[in-house]
Amino acid sequence: MPAFLIRHPGKQRDDILLHGDPLTLTFTGNWAVFADGGGTCLAIPAEAGAHIERVDDPIGSAPQKE
Repeated sequence: MPAFLIRHPGKQRDDILLHGDPLTLTFTGNWAVFADGGGTCLAIPAEAGAHIERVDDPIGSAPQKE
């Protein structure tokens, strides 16, 4: 399941771990737009200065036992 860590430099309390299945990230104009099965769930303007990082193994997920 894709996940994205969104960090706001200097504002750690505003950091977000966004995940969903399906979750997509597209860029429209000066906006980063996240969408899931229900439509757009978050849009961030470029002026916000956020750093977006894809995280394939979200923080806090436990390894699966076989």
